[in-house]
Amino acid sequence: MDVQEHENENGEENTEMILTQFQTAEGEATGPVLGIPTNSTPEQLRLIINNLLENDEDLPYSFYIDGEEVSGTLQADVLKNTARSTEDKLVIVYQPQALFRVRAVTRCTSSMPGHTEAVLSVSFSPDGSQLASGSGDTTVRIWDLNTETPQFTCKGHTNWVLYIAWSPDGKTLASGGMDNTVRLWDPKTGKQLGKPLNGHRKWITCLAWEPLHINPKANRLASSSKDGTVRVWDTSLRHCLFSVGGHTAAVTCVCWGGDGNLYTGSQDKTIKVWNGEGKLIKTLAGHSHWVNTLAISSSFVLRTGAYDHTGKHYDHAEEAQARALERFNEATNNRSERLVSGSDDYTMYLWDPKNSKRPVARMTGHQKLVNHVSFSPDGRYIASASFDNSVKLWDGYTGKFITSLRGHVSPVYQVCWSSDSRLLVSSSKDSTLKVWEVRTRKLKLDLPGHLDEVFSVDWSPGGDKVASGGKDRVLKIWRN
Repeated sequence: MDVQEHENENGEENTEMILTQFQTAEGEATGPVLGIPTNSTPEQLRLIINNLLENDEDLPYSFYIDGEEVSGTLQADVLKNTARSTEDKLVIVYQPQALFRVRAVTRCTSSMPGHTEAVLSVSFSPDGSQLASGSGDTTVRIWDLNTETPQFTCKGHTNWVLYIAWSPDGKTLASGGMDNTVRLWDPKTGKQLGKPLNGHRKWITCLAWEPLHINPKANRLASSSKDGTVRVWDTSLRHCLFSVGGHTAAVTCVCWGGDGNLYTGSQDKTIKVWNGEGKLIKTLAGHSHWVNTLAISSSFVLRTGAYDHTGKHYDHAEEAQARALERFNEATNNRSERLVSGSDDYTMYLWDPKNSKRPVARMTGHQKLVNHVSFSPDGRYIASASFDNSVKLWDGYTGKFITSLRGHVSPVYQVCWSSDSRLLVSSSKDSTLKVWEVRTRKLKLDLPGHLDEVFSVDWSPGGDKVASGGKDRVLKIWRN
């Protein structure tokens, strides 16, 4: 250990010192190499880093050494287990933390019946004021979260509603179903907006809206289908702007990146990247089986647009666009977005699609298919849900495996992060939800209550509630 003994005026021994270098998660050095006491705590490290960065206010940070978070002192946490020579300098990686804290949900505050078939998809609006659900009973329901009662039942689909998605300004709700149509709803009235969007020859698998910071009108929606195509619609004029058909099998997922590109994953084992006009930019190949799920590192800010935990609303589209752009730039730190894909081949790949066709990392460890992947809102972690009954955590920058979260006794269908990236909730075939704490990497709470498989779960952007739905046809709201 590079430790220098320091003596005070009386010749008594003082604390040992160690040479350290602070670094960002991307590996950039911050400030000079400093000698700091080995009994430094995270609070003291925070003072140093705020000083080095010349922050006007005292901002919260977390600190990591070799991937382990410092929670006590450097000596107690890290140094006692490692032999370091006098030439070694200790690299401390720092990461800004959310300024607010989300408390874990602990109890079910309401069970809302109404659907007559399984609830297949639940989603909070970008500002968290409304909740929507799509069901096998062919309806979309919009729920009032103040009274926790049904607000509107949206009828129009003639078969199962498989997917729902809110526009990033919260003014339109889109749904796609097994009747091969996409429908648009006004969440203020529950009425259908115009005629259904027809064109797909098979059912709709996924929906994605263009990010608000690119398009303040929030009127472009992409839909992927079992028919192997992706269509981009103008939701104001309600017609198809273009259709992309490069995949040779069903398209399972689509997401719209903050750079304006579309990412599509397919059962033809590939992921394709398209520009905003539908021109193919590149194909990402690597998986040996169907691609089931995609997530982009900026997904949380893209989903919530201009809304953050302060709850501020914007009257003008330009103001909202400016705020959405500011949030996107903060989240990406002006670096390129990362993409993660999960597959039936039991593996995941981490990609830097802007800069390379080659994956950053191949992520192995699951024993069965990977059903769902999700980036934490701060982009630091990836969570994956698998049919092997486990949730796994990975480093969001390197793809390195961190830990397995075990507790479910059946396949895990979905995972969802709290908006401060400190907690994770998972839903499973075993009829439970589980809340996990990222810092301790342990189960924080077990939430039984559903009577059957839980297909879908969502954590409200404000962090105060979780919604879940499944085979028992009941929508549950969980709060602290």
